Formats: sequence, C-alpha cells, structure tokens
Amino acid sequence: MINNKPVIGIPIGDPAGIGPEIAVKSLSEAEVYEKCNPILIGDEKVIKQAMRFCSVNLNINSIKKAEQGKFTLGTIDLVDLNNIDIDELKIGKVQGTAGKAAFEYIKKSVEMAKEGELDAIATTPINKESLREGNVNYIGHTEILADLTDTEDPLTMFEVRGMRVFFLTRHVSLRKACDLVTKERVLDYIIRCSKALEKLGVKDGKMAVAGLNPHSGEHGLFGDEEMKAVVPAIEEAQKMGYKVEGPIGADSVFHLALRGRYNSVLSLYHDQGHIATKTLDFERTIAVTNGMPILRTSVDHGTAFDIAGTGQATSVSMVEAIILAAKYSPKFKK
Repeated sequence: MINNKPVIGIPIGDPAGIGPEIAVKSLSEAEVYEKCNPILIGDEKVIKQAMRFCSVNLNINSIKKAEQGKFTLGTIDLVDLNNIDIDELKIGKVQGTAGKAAFEYIKKSVEMAKEGELDAIATTPINKESLREGNVNYIGHTEILADLTDTEDPLTMFEVRGMRVFFLTRHVSLRKACDLVTKERVLDYIIRCSKALEKLGVKDGKMAVAGLNPHSGEHGLFGDEEMKAVVPAIEEAQKMGYKVEGPIGADSVFHLALRGRYNSVLSLYHDQGHIATKTLDFERTIAVTNGMPILRTSVDHGTAFDIAGTGQATSVSMVEAIILAAKYSPKFKK
C-alpha cells in the first residue's frame, strides 16, 4: 500500500455485458485515482478483450492481495479469477458460465472486504437470467450480498447530486406497496434509515417522509394512509428523538431536499423515488446498499447486452459509484 486512500473493490459483473467495459473506462480516469485505490476483481482475458472493445490501453498488474497493488493511473490492479473461456464467451448473450463467473467475482470481493483488504465495493451490472442459467439462485446483487454477509434486510439508498432517497417498498406492485404503508413499517424504516445515515457520517439535518396520496391525502380527502400510518409513525419517531418531518407532498419533497432543507427522503414506493432521482440526473443516480457490514455502491443500470462489445457504454455512472464509495468508506468503517 503506497497511500492512505480507501481501497475500492470493483467486481466486473457479467463478462458478457458492459461491466468489463465500464470498469476499464473508469480506471482510465485520473479522478478515480485521486479519490481511491481501485482494484478490479475479474478475469484477465475478459479485461483485455474489454480494453480492445473500448480502444483503451492500460497495463495489468495481476495481484493476489491488495497490498500488491500499484494504484497508479495507467495500470489496472486485477485479482484474476481466471474463470472464463474467452473463446466460448458470447458477448451480449445470456449464458450460465457468465452468470456463474459474475457471482464468483462478487463472492471474492466480499471475502476481501471481510478480510479488511477492501474498504468498500462498487459493483458493475449482473444479469438475472444469466445467474439462473448458471444455477446461481439469487435475483440480484443485493440478495447475494445480504446472504454472503448474513444481513437480513439491507436498505437501498439512492444518491444523486447530494440528494439521498430511501425506499419503504421496492419490487412489489403499486397495490401491494400501498398495503405495506403501515405505522409499524414506516416507523421501522425511519429508525433504520436514520441509523444508516449516521453510519455514513450524515448527522446533520432532518429526514423527510414523502406523502403517498395527492397532497399527502389532504386530511383524508384523497386517502387515509397518511392519517392512519405515516403521521403516527413520524410522531412516535420524533418522541424517540429522531429528526424527521412529514408527510411532505411527493410533488415538492424532492425539490426541498435538493435545496438542502432535508438530508434525505423516505419515499413510499419504487417509482416515487426512482422518477425523482433519475429525472434529476439519470447517469449519476447511484445506489448505496446500507445495513450490511460492508459498504456497497452500484450503478443503477443493467448489463446492456444490446451494446456490449461495441465500446459505446458510458462510464459516467461507474465513475460516480466508485467515487461515492470512496467518499463514504472512511466514515463507514469508524
């Protein structure tokens, strides 16, 4: 180790997708090395192929341990798992070998983080179908990481331009999401999200809880979830000492948070928070997984099989994810 910058592990994701390409493009950026010491976890043959796709020329320093890294712009420090037959790899296609390899990159990253070699992980995209084809029975990164770290219910937070958004519900129907807006669940999330912010070093300001219905229900005129669940949960959280306000109408709460009135927003369903963050800046909306012993950030896009192998994929999100991991990791580990 030649400096005190945080060491960020970057598993390259599905080798048939754009993950390897955005990884090598990101490590071509001086800004990344100014903020951290990045290490790729993947396959050297895949990385060399990705560099050809992207017309990127970088040296590769194959390492076993983080302490062997050079951490110098122009050289990729790579933990090579050597688990892909490059002649059999079909770029842009679902295949079990790629899904299995992607899982192995994540698993190795977690092992290194547990051993104290990595300060955080910034993940590239994986493909659910490829995982299934490779007999990896998880639906995505969060579930894999939760299992590997013995975490029961990780929290997802989006961050974009300093605005932080949590989600009370995610991958359920809108009807189901409404049913899940209960006092108990809202209170639980206020507490857990507040603790997650504290773990990230965010101690100033208040959290806002978004309303569910138009005008936050208008005292029951447009729905009673706010009166029956959200308000009682907020009032109880306030009595417990948590800094939280709401419900704030969803048409204004994100604007207010962006202006600095709130340090975060608890959105009540998937699209409520996704629309706000991605409209603000689609490419720089980064997911931060909280509630685990390991800090993880991620791009919020997929494997983009349609452009894999063309070199067209932008690395803006990946660079942002790496830098955000570097930003939070020193506070997270304290």
